[in-house]
Amino acid sequence: MSGFRETIIVDRSPEDVYAYLSDASHLPEWQESAVAAEQLGEGPLGVGSHLRVTRHVGRRDIPMTMEVTEYEPPRVWGLHGIDGPVRGHVHGEIDPLDEGRRSRVTLEVDFEGHGIGKLLVPLVIRPQVRKELPRNEQHLKDRLENPAP
Repeated sequence: MSGFRETIIVDRSPEDVYAYLSDASHLPEWQESAVAAEQLGEGPLGVGSHLRVTRHVGRRDIPMTMEVTEYEPPRVWGLHGIDGPVRGHVHGEIDPLDEGRRSRVTLEVDFEGHGIGKLLVPLVIRPQVRKELPRNEQHLKDRLENPAP
């Protein structure tokens, strides 16, 4: 996957990190552009599950549906956008460090545009993600290492 790739070290176990990341309701806590997120349908999260994510892009809130394409706890996950003008592709990996006491979290993100999205991706989306992705990883680290009471 081309696009953007960021890595950060988190002082939590891979299991803790994966549990937090795989709960869609946490997305707005650590991703700056995420306004809301929820799993669609019943049952446990897994390959083929769908999530509805609403992101603030430019001046608008844009809902999109993401399909889980990879789900290998506590190590790998992947998502692919299946609707909307901008469809994200996300691949994440968690590697254990220090006998599982810490984790290396790597996120890879890329996009494809459809219709007006072909203009939005290079003009709006990529510049926003270039700034936001490193901050999002820092928010993730802060949330996991210093959970709110």
